[in-house]
Amino acid sequence: MINLPPLAERMRPKSLDDYVGQKHLVGPGAVLRKAIEAGTLPSMIFWGPPGVGKTTLAYIISQSLYRPFFALSAINSGVKDVREVIEKASLLKEEGQTLPILFIDEIHRFSKSQQDSLLGAVERGIVTLIGATTENPSFEVISALLSRCQVYILKALDEDDLVSMLKKAQKEDVVLSKKKINIKEHEALLRLSGGDGRKLLNIFELLVNAFDSKSITITNKIVLEHVQQNMALYDKAGEQHYDIISAFIKSMRGSDPNGAVYWLARMLVGGEDPLFIARRMLILASEDIGNANPNALLLAQSCFEAVNKIGMPESQLILSQTVIYLATSPKSNSATTAIGAAMELVRRTGDLPVPLHLRNAPTKLMKNIGYGKDYKYAHNYDNNFVDLDFLPLEVKGTKLYDPGNNARENEAKEKLKKLWGNRYGY
Repeated sequence: MINLPPLAERMRPKSLDDYVGQKHLVGPGAVLRKAIEAGTLPSMIFWGPPGVGKTTLAYIISQSLYRPFFALSAINSGVKDVREVIEKASLLKEEGQTLPILFIDEIHRFSKSQQDSLLGAVERGIVTLIGATTENPSFEVISALLSRCQVYILKALDEDDLVSMLKKAQKEDVVLSKKKINIKEHEALLRLSGGDGRKLLNIFELLVNAFDSKSITITNKIVLEHVQQNMALYDKAGEQHYDIISAFIKSMRGSDPNGAVYWLARMLVGGEDPLFIARRMLILASEDIGNANPNALLLAQSCFEAVNKIGMPESQLILSQTVIYLATSPKSNSATTAIGAAMELVRRTGDLPVPLHLRNAPTKLMKNIGYGKDYKYAHNYDNNFVDLDFLPLEVKGTKLYDPGNNARENEAKEKLKKLWGNRYGY
């Protein structure tokens, strides 16, 4: 038993029917499952958070199609390793054998030259590439390679997925099935996992191994007492990277420059890509500060451009300045909630017609049937404002933007009240 692999590896699914989560991709009738069943598999990029089954899904696909599986990690592989795999694949093609799947984990860490070395083989169909990334491939994968791949977004595992993984491990694992484990409360386990299935099973194994007894009762209190002080023990696959960036973002969102600069230093000392840090700050400047301080987005953009031009170690000064500015800025998520509400409204109501007075009328026929009629040009009126309906009739008066409680947006709220009266309830 002492030489057994970790629980997460022991419980790795072997087939699509055994796979947990991602029903939108591999559930019955889903797009990726159809492609697998038809045997028409494109090169693809799996984009999603850690521990949601990217590597497992790639391997299951290769097994389902009886195709050789070559795996590389961008962290410790270079152009030479890629070329060696391509040579092996070329030999298989010459011999008329089944062509392989090349899986590259952390593909966003490949340099441009490393990604360029994949292009020819992907174009000629020598290999089917499956790349896995936790970062937006639009930023991290070169356009020539990205255009030849289908991007599939994998989602964090939900509560039902995670609970089912725990039950399955209790029932089927060679070690855990011999113990009597009563999970009285599972909230702390799920919270510490952060939706990461691998981390959940590693935490669960760490917890079970902390008890000599074959009969174990697990509560939230026990989990927090035994696991938080031993976090590093199961953080062997780099999950802490994601915990630190999370702590960094939450420190800025929580207006603590001290915590934010500390986590910035942790990332820089650990060799994190400064552009990755700068990009995350760009997102935060809009998501968490927004119109409470519009200059935050401008400074974050300037920071990203400066870091890109200057590089390390000097960029640490620019990053620190920007971090402190963002952390001490007033906060508002009103822009975030506004677009979220608008997207939900669109999904719920569908493609509502554009009101006639808002339609473009480039032809005489369109003018004759009422396109653009009754539209009033705001600049022809006092205060450059005219009382018109700018939403479809079916959702008239729906308030999507709710100003935050800060100096700038309170001023905007008062202005909206004067302009619109009770139209939107400001």
